[in-house]
Amino acid sequence: MGSLGTWDDFPQALSASLPKFKELLQSDGQLRAFTTSNAINAPATFGIKSSGSNSTLLITMTNGKAEVSTGKPSAAQFTLSALSQQWEEHFKPVPTPPHQSYWGMFGMNIKQRGIEVQGDQNAFAHWTHVWRRTLELIHDAYCGPMQEDSYQEPTEDHLVGRYVYISAPIWGKCKVFYETSGSGSQPIVFLHTAGSDSRQYHGVMNDSRMLEKCKMYAFDLPGHGRSFPSRSYYPGAHTNTEESYVGCIASFVKALGLDKPIICGASMAGQVCLAVAIRHEEVGAGGSIPLQGSEYLNMERQWYDRSPYVNQSLFNPEWIYGMMSPTAPLPNKQLVWHTYSAQAYGMFHGDLDFYFGGWDGRSRMASIDTKKCPVFMLNGEYDWSNTPSMSQATADKIPGAKHKSMPGLGHFPATENPERFIPHLIEAIGHIQVTRS
Repeated sequence: MGSLGTWDDFPQALSASLPKFKELLQSDGQLRAFTTSNAINAPATFGIKSSGSNSTLLITMTNGKAEVSTGKPSAAQFTLSALSQQWEEHFKPVPTPPHQSYWGMFGMNIKQRGIEVQGDQNAFAHWTHVWRRTLELIHDAYCGPMQEDSYQEPTEDHLVGRYVYISAPIWGKCKVFYETSGSGSQPIVFLHTAGSDSRQYHGVMNDSRMLEKCKMYAFDLPGHGRSFPSRSYYPGAHTNTEESYVGCIASFVKALGLDKPIICGASMAGQVCLAVAIRHEEVGAGGSIPLQGSEYLNMERQWYDRSPYVNQSLFNPEWIYGMMSPTAPLPNKQLVWHTYSAQAYGMFHGDLDFYFGGWDGRSRMASIDTKKCPVFMLNGEYDWSNTPSMSQATADKIPGAKHKSMPGLGHFPATENPERFIPHLIEAIGHIQVTRS
């Protein structure tokens, strides 16, 4: 590893690691998959540098190949720039939140000075998958391979899937796909994140502890994953609101005849879990476990996720990839990437209509009756869109609510690392059961 305090000159800080980095550039299968295309008919160059310096590491991509050189930012279509101390944090063996990714450093709800993308902003979006992987390879060259948590591939699957018709405000009658597993006495419904589907919960729904404790359900929202789209929208015009979202959950609970299930979900589903707690009688809910949720999220909006000039199947999974823990097992992070690359045009952006300011519970948190619908909020520490401090501030406004920050987890705790997540989930379920009893 290079010495600390040298990041004022980015290429110089990496000088001892450049031979290894060049070797990884040529041998990495993921980078080759991202750059092998006859559509790449001209070289494209991007740069990486420290703020206040013109000394730039230049990466030039051609069809199936990437090469490294040094020079000035004027030689690049766009350049990723950050303060020297931010690069120093990023290139620790295990980066601290939110330095695990350039998107996290770039800031959304964690605002940081010094981060700047210079040059062509569209090119920055076009090549996000390549510069992200390149930064990972630089990290590997400098620190060695990331020490990921252990991962054991399941040998048996316990989920059973089928379809059910539900009806929701605005969305109307929809044919949605759901899966179920477990034989326990506690019903729990899992809700997926914006622009994704319920495959996120397979690790939880196949866990022996959860199979014994709970009867688990997870469904894909209309138009997501394996569910059929609502006929109320033209393709690409999807949006999400509290009324349609809560109505969809209530209709699912009623259609399956569930008796006061716990509702658990992450990100936008973490927000709607708070709405469910407010409206628990309407939904028929007996508890709420918001993951990565808060009362309000006034997050800066970008439109690359619904741009005719940017490939959403590349941009969307890349934008959220850096919200995860750097030590999460690679197969789990790749599953998150895959599901975000697989959704229809506009679904992610439309869901974010709800997540980014569309949901506003600031005046209603104190009205939640946690004796009838207990609330236990959980937050992964690496999430830079809905931080643990934001969720704690929300929990503080709900009489009787609990909150816990989860070390070593990010924005997708149930998918990133079920082994780390499930003990926290079981604790939350236990709190709800004791409170209700």
